[in-house]
Amino acid sequence: MLSVNSLRIVGSSRAVLHSSWLTTNRVLVSKAVTCTAYCMSTNLHRKGTWHSNMNFRALRKGRELFYFTNQSASPRNCCTSQIKLNCWNCKHLLDKRPAFFCVSCKAVQPPVEGTSYFKIMDCDYTFTLDTQKLQKTYLQLQRSLHPDNFSQKSVKEQEYSESQSALVNKAYGTLLKPLSRGLYMLELEGMNIEEGTDSGADSNFLMKLMEINEALDEAQAPEEAIMIGRDIKGKLADLTAHIDAALRKGELQAAKAILVQMKYYANIEEKVKEKLSEFL
Repeated sequence: MLSVNSLRIVGSSRAVLHSSWLTTNRVLVSKAVTCTAYCMSTNLHRKGTWHSNMNFRALRKGRELFYFTNQSASPRNCCTSQIKLNCWNCKHLLDKRPAFFCVSCKAVQPPVEGTSYFKIMDCDYTFTLDTQKLQKTYLQLQRSLHPDNFSQKSVKEQEYSESQSALVNKAYGTLLKPLSRGLYMLELEGMNIEEGTDSGADSNFLMKLMEINEALDEAQAPEEAIMIGRDIKGKLADLTAHIDAALRKGELQAAKAILVQMKYYANIEEKVKEKLSEFL
């Protein structure tokens, strides 16, 4: 939680906020700044503390500009741990983060912007997450949040259930496979792999991929395609272990380079499936 001393509040061009207003609303302001600072940027989803290049930022809310200085905190937990939220329907305090339902009136709640997929799916922030637990959580959430369950509820609840259900689907699909999970973790760290680029792939690696693709195209029997598929699956398993090690050490550039390779091998894996379907 940001302290009052770490805030500089600059009013609109028409007025400066009075000290009495600041005294009365200091808690509300600090909460608003904390949540807004977290939700306005995916970079602030970072696993560790806020970095030095984020020491001083300005966020506009209404007509005021809120300034904050660097704090030792965990941005991924700001909105879900420090901000006190209330049920939109009965105003009951929502203790659980994220809160899908109000424990008091049972009304479905709207998604909280900026909540990471790991929080939504109740998973540890790690590349080697428990996929069985992930699948179990997914099924439980979809059973409770499915829009059909709210056909007789208010329009607002129907909209919230649709939004929550869609968000759970997206979170599950992203975290289920190692490739999309790794790319998402890099995104939370402020790094992206551009589509259609060969960034991080050297010529020898690309030549090797070309040979594998040619062998797959020339396969005359399903056994040949199956053998190629097994080799690709083994390479993906090795890359998964290397990515996990790189992320644990905080070696983001190394993880990014390995993920680029994984993208290529994942594409070949899909081509193997297509090739096998041709033999059916």
